[in-house]
Amino acid sequence: MPESYVNLLADLKEDEVLKLTKKRIDSGEDPMKILEDSRKGMEIVGKRFADGEYFLPELVFSGELLKQVTAMVKPHMSGKATQVKKAGKVVIGTVAGDIHDIGLNIVDFMLDVNGFDVTNLGVDVPADKFVKAMKDTKAPVLGLSGFLTPAFDAMKETVEALEKAGIRKNVKIMIGGGQMDDEVRKYAKADAFGKDAMAAVSLAKKWIGVN
Repeated sequence: MPESYVNLLADLKEDEVLKLTKKRIDSGEDPMKILEDSRKGMEIVGKRFADGEYFLPELVFSGELLKQVTAMVKPHMSGKATQVKKAGKVVIGTVAGDIHDIGLNIVDFMLDVNGFDVTNLGVDVPADKFVKAMKDTKAPVLGLSGFLTPAFDAMKETVEALEKAGIRKNVKIMIGGGQMDDEVRKYAKADAFGKDAMAAVSLAKKWIGVN
């Protein structure tokens, strides 16, 4: 069943996915398995988007479908899942001047499913708001998202604001989004560039020391 579930999700078959999700929950299956299959399905969606098989509407729809699955599964997650939650804290947000949130929300979901306590600041986030969130949460990892080229400067300004606040040395910073690459990472003085949501999860695990 898991494999067909992954494929149904990757193919964006909404009715079938929701029916099968309910069936799996009703049969008492571990909710984490359902979320893990959802993650695999989303990986395929991401790959199809990267390969030009899927476009923005499909990506948006997959995100909405994922929200529905998560909403169904979350109430059934036991104390075991709560323990997983303690993997560590991560703050994420799309930098000032940019309002793209699809990739941001997929990263949010992937980090959440993998047991991180995520603070999602949303879009068009000014540097001082990132600084305040890092102080409030004491999170060791910050993810900056941006899709457009003006985001390069906003990312750099955010990193500089953290330096000014004296907390940069305690924080690992990753960047990601449409035009982002390692050159932008160097320009913004971030620690790493993640090409997709799974890269974000890998970096957070590495930095926080989760196996």
